[in-house]
Amino acid sequence: MKTKSSDKGHVMKFFADNLLGISWVDSSWVPILNPGNVLDYFSERSNPFYERSCNNEVVKMQRLSLEHLNQMVGVEYILLHAQEPILYIIRKQQRQSPTQVVPLADFYIIAGVVYQAPDLGTVISSRTLSAVHGIQSAFDEAMSYCRYHPSKGYWWQFKDQEEKEKAKPKSKKKEELSSLFQRHRVDTLLMDLRSKFPPTFYQVCSSYIGVIPVGVSIQIKSGFFFTSFFSRSLETNPFQVGSQVFVSHQDKGPQVS
Repeated sequence: MKTKSSDKGHVMKFFADNLLGISWVDSSWVPILNPGNVLDYFSERSNPFYERSCNNEVVKMQRLSLEHLNQMVGVEYILLHAQEPILYIIRKQQRQSPTQVVPLADFYIIAGVVYQAPDLGTVISSRTLSAVHGIQSAFDEAMSYCRYHPSKGYWWQFKDQEEKEKAKPKSKKKEELSSLFQRHRVDTLLMDLRSKFPPTFYQVCSSYIGVIPVGVSIQIKSGFFFTSFFSRSLETNPFQVGSQVFVSHQDKGPQVS
């Protein structure tokens, strides 16, 4: 199957933008790798990590030694560390003068396989993304067990708990007239209504018998008492003001102001 040139371009661009996710190896070089030829191995044309416009390529074409790299300006590759026969570290750097270089990237070769070492920003970003993914998965898992009902509120319902409840012998549970959530909600509503519609109090005469209309202010006389319910134990005469029932001993009539 032939590959179109445009497809090849897309593949090369993908590899160029995602060097941290790929590796490269040439099995024919693995048995003979050593510090003297590891840069030649790294400069193979099939290696996607190698930049063809580097100074190493210029020195190689002119058959010069690697010491001439110190006198050039541009991108170059050097052997930074070698631990024979398994590990080699190669650095890509920008040389600005014989004594000044700027590191660009590091590559490590393990058993002949070449990888690009991630930079600190990429490592932190990857770890952060992994942590956020784990936290998001935990929240999603927790939300799958969360239940809500207007009369009961919120509660947790786990699969293991359901299996245990099914395994237990069923016993008749005494149903409560109201739940704690309902009682708390009703108390909140009553307090809200009380703040919006505060109760009205009236002053009444001790000897008046009858019904006093709302809005009439009555002066209080001495020798009286009142109660919110009708007391049958006392021989008194009740009268009603709004929703309150009052009783008195004498009938001297009210003084309306």
